[in-house]
Amino acid sequence: MRMVARGRDLVTDAEGRADAIAEQELVILASARREILAIGSTPPLAGAETLVGARAGGASRLALAEALGDRRGTLAYQLLDDFAGASLVAGWAWSRWTEDFAAALRRAGAQANAGRRGAMVGVCTGFAPGSSALTDDGGADHAAQSATPVGPLDRPDDPEGWHRMTTQDGAPGMRRARRLDLWREGPDLCADVGFQDSATAPAGGRIAVHEYHMTAMIDPVRMTLKAIAADPHILPYRECPGAVSNIQRLVGQGVHTLRDAVLSTLAGTLGCTHLNDVLRSLADVPTLCAALEDAA
Repeated sequence: MRMVARGRDLVTDAEGRADAIAEQELVILASARREILAIGSTPPLAGAETLVGARAGGASRLALAEALGDRRGTLAYQLLDDFAGASLVAGWAWSRWTEDFAAALRRAGAQANAGRRGAMVGVCTGFAPGSSALTDDGGADHAAQSATPVGPLDRPDDPEGWHRMTTQDGAPGMRRARRLDLWREGPDLCADVGFQDSATAPAGGRIAVHEYHMTAMIDPVRMTLKAIAADPHILPYRECPGAVSNIQRLVGQGVHTLRDAVLSTLAGTLGCTHLNDVLRSLADVPTLCAALEDAA
């Protein structure tokens, strides 16, 4: 699995002029077991080579903290933190291209969740006990998943809206796209967040399995979360949207704590793995706010 990760911080002034203040690109070669085999970065990222051998999940996030220290709020940290979730969802692209998804993963050397009894029960809201997302033996029912055709993210009337993306055509390919827009509104900071997991489709175009839109209001002095709302646009199972109501538990939290606080507050059936990834990105707000103030 070859993963190309790109990010950009863009500041737009009052006249609408956009200035890229940070850019980062990572290229990761990973095994079917989601183990980092090689990693490269532009610009060079000190310590990145120590991540070789780390397997996606808690292990990769622990290795990330040890390798880079506390660089939360930076593009490199966000891109590397996303390796765990993005590589997990990447297998879904194969399920669109082969009828025997679990067997294909086993042949590639991966341990497919669908092949382990009870593996998915209780993992998240969508896989709560009794969910329609579960097979009789407690695996994920891939045949019951829904997905939605989606158009391109970039828009001709907003050429600066997205950084350059890798073209994926004619073969299984997955893309996780996320954005976080931040601005001042009166005394508060406002955040508008978009998140989409999509794959190439055998018939052409793209289909999405996860898509969220989230808004948040933040106290810029205390850096605490004052209000939050999330709208699930696309999710694979009918139980999945149930996680949205639980995010109000985060109101009052310091946004800088959210990378860890989300995982503990919305663990298991209280949360959605992918909504949690959306929420955790708000931990970057203090760093982005500083850039916003510098540009003002």
